[in-house]
Amino acid sequence: MDDRMTRRSGYPLTISDALLHSDAMRRACAARDFQEIFRLVNRRTGSSHALMAAAIGRMTSSRVSDIIRGVRGIRGSEVVERVADGFGIPGEMLGLSTRPWETHDGAARPQDPRVSSAPAPASQCHKGQRVVQALEVMSGDSTSTLPLVLGELIDHYTLTIYSMPPADVYDELLTVRTYASRFLDAALSERQRREITVSIGWISCLLGIAACDMGAHAASYVWCGDAERRSQEAGQPELTGWAVLTKSLIAFYQGRAHESVALASQGQRDTAPGTTVHAKLATQEMRAAAMAGDGDRTEKARRYAAKEMARLPGDVKTTGAFSISPGEDPPYTATSLMLLGRHAEAVSATKSVIQTLYRPEARQRGEHPSSFARALLILGLAQAGAGNLDEAVSAGHEALAGSRPAWPTVTLAAKLNRVLEREFPNALQVQGYQTRYMEVSGRLTGNSV
Repeated sequence: MDDRMTRRSGYPLTISDALLHSDAMRRACAARDFQEIFRLVNRRTGSSHALMAAAIGRMTSSRVSDIIRGVRGIRGSEVVERVADGFGIPGEMLGLSTRPWETHDGAARPQDPRVSSAPAPASQCHKGQRVVQALEVMSGDSTSTLPLVLGELIDHYTLTIYSMPPADVYDELLTVRTYASRFLDAALSERQRREITVSIGWISCLLGIAACDMGAHAASYVWCGDAERRSQEAGQPELTGWAVLTKSLIAFYQGRAHESVALASQGQRDTAPGTTVHAKLATQEMRAAAMAGDGDRTEKARRYAAKEMARLPGDVKTTGAFSISPGEDPPYTATSLMLLGRHAEAVSATKSVIQTLYRPEARQRGEHPSSFARALLILGLAQAGAGNLDEAVSAGHEALAGSRPAWPTVTLAAKLNRVLEREFPNALQVQGYQTRYMEVSGRLTGNSV
């Protein structure tokens, strides 16, 4: 995947380098001939008017049609910027400043323009306020009870973070984090200060996860960095490991495989063997190495992950944010097989994971709907790679039927959309999946992603 495609991972539409650098597109961009630009994108990529409109945002398919027919034009720099961002046209070609997605630092890329920046609904604000009211009552009795109450809240959010809408849980956690941080300025014993610092670190780590699921990567990096600092202050290396894992996941889904491998490796150095986070980081290194095309490192990481999982105690957490899924193979084995092009094996492995963890209506399907959806999308990608169109489309539709399309899920759905278009360009089933994918990606509001 080239740099431009990598930086635009998760965007619904990115024109190819061949089209971008064609004489026709260069001339059209230089003249700001949007009728020709739209016509080229429509005809050369096969994108429907609806897909083009959704990619640009705040535009209807009928307006796209009018622009192509020359009935209407494009006015205003803000609309031009959305066209550049929607199609993946560098700002320089349209006389604009460098677009945010053109930067190499994925962490600095601003939130996807499709994600709503509207304030949280009043009802959600009330939920956060109620949590603080409860905290005030508890801490009013005695400051010494605050770490205990915060610990109970952390346990609650750890189990529910993947079933709640990301923006909702983010707002609640932010309210709790703001409240708890005030106590660090109070007169506390060394033990109390350490306990509250650790609690704040875990809340920051959860905020990093929620921000990642929203697609707010810069915010996620900020929270993960805070969690790492709190970890160092309190001597809690596992906290650092989970924060680094989130950063590695962001790099992975943005297509920055080598950075993801490096972060997963760093996290393993920072954490102790025999812990859940250490094993989870080993599995993350495995699939990141597979994305990088390094089969030897993938297999080495797989063997190490399997050894580390065998060392885990019998009561290890298997649900929630700080857990690891059970199974004969380490988590992400199926993804790794798919990325290495071993599609038939990936199909078999993914079916086994789905059968074990999610069917029949197993607990984790409801507790972690995004994980279930991503397993289905990996199955869809593996089926597509194996040439099984109907099975790939069926898995994709089932994945998009979920109620919580987090950013990593939508990124995988976009990848399946591209693979289906490439492998089965004229299939009606592909058009049906594309329509459904656009509906889901168009729903990326503060209540979902």
